Amino acid sequence: MTIPILETERLILRGHMLEDFPAYAQMWADPQVTRFIGGSPLSEEEAWAKFLRVAGHWALLGYGFWSIVEKASGTRIGEAGVLGMKRDMEPSFHDVPELGWGLLPSAQGQGFAGEAMRAILSWAETRFGKVRMVCII
Repeated sequence: MTIPILETERLILRGHMLEDFPAYAQMWADPQVTRFIGGSPLSEEEAWAKFLRVAGHWALLGYGFWSIVEKASGTRIGEAGVLGMKRDMEPSFHDVPELGWGLLPSAQGQGFAGEAMRAILSWAETRFGKVRMVCII
């Protein structure tokens, strides 16, 4: 599966690359990143499993998360995308695509998540059609 590259005014959304992992692990080890996403910083091993899950989503499902790169600096500032998590919870959305994102603290509060998600939702409508999607906030 070739991961599409999405572009917005300020961002490039591209597939994760192996060389992204050190920055990825550092981001997910930051308590400011995880406080509302699972609550606990990730170890390098947990970050690696999460990183591989992203690759697996694209390989098996044809959708997943993108790395978010700020155009102005060329810096990877986070990730966002669509997942098939099969969460066991109520109300059930077991087979419903789930939207999500995570940003470095330095990239938060600048509208990057909204900008990335607008591009992803536009792509998702082409990929899935008009279907119900969820996001846990």
